Formats: sequence, structure tokens, C-alpha cells
Amino acid sequence: MTCLISLSRLSEICYDHRRYVLVTFQTIRPNPRKGRIPLFEKLFERLFKQFLLVALMTLVVSGVLSAQTLKSLTHQSPGGAGIGFLLTDGTVLFQGNSLSAWYLLTPDIDGSYLHGTWKQVGSLPAGYNPDAFASAVLADGRVVIAGGEYLGGTFTLTNKCAIYDPKTATWANLAPPSSWLYIGDSPSAVLPNGTYVIGNKLTTQIAALNPKTLTWTMLSSAGKSDFDAEEGWTLMPDGSILTADVKNAPNSERYLTSLHKWITAGSTIVDLHSPSPFGCINYGPNGSLCYYPPGEIGPQILRPDGTVFVTGSTPQNSRTAHTAIYTPGATANQEGTWAVGPDFPVGDEAGDSFAALLPNGNVLVEGISGALYEFNGATLDKGPFGFGSLFVLPTGEVIVGGSQLYTTTGTYEAAWAPTIKNFPASVTRGSTYKISGTQFNGLSQAAAFGDEYETATNYPLVRITNITTGHVFYAKTHDHSTMAVATGNKLVFTNFDVSTATETGASTLVVVANGIPSSPVNITVN
Repeated sequence: MTCLISLSRLSEICYDHRRYVLVTFQTIRPNPRKGRIPLFEKLFERLFKQFLLVALMTLVVSGVLSAQTLKSLTHQSPGGAGIGFLLTDGTVLFQGNSLSAWYLLTPDIDGSYLHGTWKQVGSLPAGYNPDAFASAVLADGRVVIAGGEYLGGTFTLTNKCAIYDPKTATWANLAPPSSWLYIGDSPSAVLPNGTYVIGNKLTTQIAALNPKTLTWTMLSSAGKSDFDAEEGWTLMPDGSILTADVKNAPNSERYLTSLHKWITAGSTIVDLHSPSPFGCINYGPNGSLCYYPPGEIGPQILRPDGTVFVTGSTPQNSRTAHTAIYTPGATANQEGTWAVGPDFPVGDEAGDSFAALLPNGNVLVEGISGALYEFNGATLDKGPFGFGSLFVLPTGEVIVGGSQLYTTTGTYEAAWAPTIKNFPASVTRGSTYKISGTQFNGLSQAAAFGDEYETATNYPLVRITNITTGHVFYAKTHDHSTMAVATGNKLVFTNFDVSTATETGASTLVVVANGIPSSPVNITVN
């Protein structure tokens, strides 16, 4: 929702959750602290402060990373682009501004997303137009979304779910866990075995979706310190899930998926959460139920060195938001250790915002001011301004809000790249093949939000380039042997479908994970 108003009519601002607001033709960042139009009056004061912050930071930025670039896509989505997902055929699926319609970005014949084209694909089932939901790309290539904090702009914590099939470009209803009347904006993740797990934001419960049968089972959540609301879940190399608590901050926990229990991961040392300015937010039948939000926290990203960079929102009675760095223990049952990371500039933070792992190993974090920061393991350096979801494309670029591409300096270490061990030397268009090697899933989920909006990209893509023309074609991958991260020297595989549009002749093939390609192998396309 966009409004053009004068400063003398600030009270008439139209506010739309995590989207732009224009005030005298200046773009300002929406407040991430849960609120749409029904909650606007409580948010207005902070929203106006953010407008001033953006104006000030735009004028005085000195020390900005100069080598980073942000370029607008040549073609913009005809229906807007909110949250997006990298599909396993190299296209990118985005939710439109209507919340029910979805749009597909396809790179051009040279593999360029900058000059890619858009088309509308299937809309969500009638009655399901959610915002702020749990989500994932599954190992078979389908996309699942579950719940939604808002439904049609109303705070509902809906339990509706849907699944997208790229083969038919259609959405279908997916039944929720049978005992869950509400889901809302819940944390979730895909486990190494491909199971999709989601936490109930109102309780400590965990439900697991079998992607083959599309049925849910309940998992034990024994040992959970607080309810699942507002926290993010990070998949670790050992298959466990790390979270920094919001309600019980500064506590952190790990879910041992093999034992189905939570254990402490220690104190984050600094407070990474901001308290909620709200009391009861009504939902349920006639608004008869109350949700008391525990506050917000920023995204957390597993880095190539095995540490997790966790970003914060602004703590109570403070103007400075913190970060922390988690180092796991040597064994699954060990607590691990925390260290204090660099602070955000005064007035900025990452509460309920986005982050992505860059191919160079840095973490790209979006502040609520719109400033894009890179964490290089020691410092948090400010770059250009951009707004919206962040995740890395197979080109190594990060797509920002479905409208811009972010590029940075440096590159990946050779040890981080996938390696191809076994592959077909000759392929035929329209056929399916198996390819195996190491580190096909990358070293991290590589994308995160404060809690919901999970857009992880830890799965392999196959890119074929015709040697004569240089034209680029992605082969849809599916049914990967694992969805684990940082699998090291373990042999893994995926299956890929050679599209009928692929040009014939001598070609090269690479496997790409989180924007990092393997060394190419030579194949012949028939």
C-alpha cells in the first residue's frame, strides 16, 4: 500500500506491513514490529523516527562500502514482489502485492537475472492471501507455505497452508497439523532427511510434514525454554537447530533432531531482542483471544567457518542494537560458546529483517533503515540502501526485494564449492539424470529472517552452458539425497531434468549451491 501525502498530513499515512511508505516522495522503511492498519496508531511515532533516521543516514553516510553495487532489474514484476523463493530450475518465485497472486522471474538466455523477464503464475487457493508465513523449498522442488500472521490484512494467525508445484505452476491447499487452530508467523526449517518442521508460535509444539505423503506428525519438544514465537531456526552441520530465544532472552537453545529434545546453548551475553510495545493483540473468534508478543530479534546465519552470526533488535532502554557469534561445541550435547559481535550504528537494527550469506563468506544484513551491512567476521560495514527480502541467486548476486541485484567484492574459497564426482557425459533433452559429488547443499541455509519468511537456498542447482553460443540453461533438480548443510566429503546426489529448450551440442555443466559453482565438466546435449 503506497500513499503520497504532505508532512502536514502525516496522520493520514497508509501503512502496509514490511512494504514502502512514501512521505513527500521519500521512501521509508516500514516498522518491523508487528502491525498493519489496525495497529498503526501505536506504530506511528516510531515510523516517523525511522523516516528521520533514513534521511539522516542518507546525508551523512561516510565509510560506506564503495565497491558494493545495487542495480535495479531491467524489468520489474508487473504485480509487485514481496517474499521470494529460488526454485530448483533457476527461476525465482515471488508473492505479489495482492498477496494471492505470484510471479516468476526467469533469467535471460545469457543467464542474466538483471535482464530477466516476468510472468504471472498460479494464485493461492481462494480465501488464503497471507502475509508473514512460515515457508520452505522442499527437496522435491515444491514450495510450502504455512500459516500467516495476517490474512487479507487482518491479524489472524491463520492455520491455512498451501503447496506450489513448479511442474504445473499451481498452488493447492495443504491441510495444517490436525490439532493446530493457529500457526501465524512461526519458525520452520527443512531437516537433513527432507522433513519440514514448524514450531507453533503460541506453544512449544513442533509438527513435522512428510513431503511424500503431505501428512503431519507431532514431534517431542521436551526441554524447550520458552514458546516458539518470534524466534528464528538455523540448521547446523550436525543436523540440530539453533535458536536465540526472544521471550527468554538472552537464553539460546538447540534442538537435537535425533533425540527430539531441546538443550541449552547458553547465554548470548548481550540482549538481542527488543521488547514489544504492545500488550494484548486480539485474534480468534470475535477477537476473543489475546496474543502477547515477546518482542523481536534479527536474522541469524551459519557462516562457512561453522559459527553462527546472530543479529539483534534494539533492547529496552537502549539506542544500540547488538550482535553475537555462536561457536558450537565439539559434540552434539555440548553447549557451545558465545562471543559479542559488532554493534549496529546507533538507531539502526535488524529486528524482523533479512540476511543472506554471500559467496565470499560475509553475511549481508538489512537494517530497518534500509542500510545493507556486511559482516566479515570482525566488523559490520555499511553498504548501499535497499529494501525487501534477501537471498543469493546461482550467479552469486543477491536479489533484494525482488527488484534489485546486490553484488560485492571478493570470492569464495575453493574448499567451499561443490565438487562433481559422477555425471552423465551425454544427456538427451526431456530426460532425467543423476549426478553425485560433495557439498551439493552448500555450507549454510544462506538466508534468514527474524522468524518467519524462511527462504533457505541449501540445495543444488544444475546449470548447462552451450560452448558455441554461450547460452545458459538450468536443469530442474529434485529429490536430493540430503538437505543437510556443510556435508564435507560425504557423497551426495541429486536428479536433474534436461529441459527441451536446452540447446544441443558440446556444453559445460556445473552444480551451484548458494551462489557458488563447482568446477565445470564437459557434456554433450542431444
